[in-house]
Amino acid sequence: MAIDPQNIFAAPDSAWGSPMFPAALENIRRLAAAAGGRVLVTRWLPTADRSTAWGDYFAEWPFADRPADDPLFDLVPGARELSPHPTLDLPTFGKWGAAIGQILGSAPIVLTGVSTDCCVVSTALAAADAGARVTIAADACAGSTAENHAAALTVMGLYPPQLTVSDTATALRILHP
Repeated sequence: MAIDPQNIFAAPDSAWGSPMFPAALENIRRLAAAAGGRVLVTRWLPTADRSTAWGDYFAEWPFADRPADDPLFDLVPGARELSPHPTLDLPTFGKWGAAIGQILGSAPIVLTGVSTDCCVVSTALAAADAGARVTIAADACAGSTAENHAAALTVMGLYPPQLTVSDTATALRILHP
């Protein structure tokens, strides 16, 4: 599963751009190729109800308060081709839900994407609550900073056996035992 490989997280001039994104994307591509058709790509969109706490969020991050069809929210080149399934577009940090369970089934999940310290950790914790077996490929994730990336990995590492923090090499063995 590739969480939010979008321009808003990849662009160096974006307030949410991750310096770790290029290296993570290479590992995401490797994992997606090994997973065959069992890949889902998600996208965060700024379509949440502004009368909720999301209104406060967009007041804090006004650069992201744009129409959902703004190129900033497009997938990075090549990300659409990672999956045969339609992109799952949600206005939430966490992407786990019934749609993912239907597509990916009960097999172990390898989680990748951005940002480790926001959407990845939110998705991983919800997946753990749902009983999924999740391996987080740490080197296929990109945090807002190296420190925040490490902190999120530490938190996710507190949830074994549902969550296991690992790397791309180990995750490749999970996809092809």
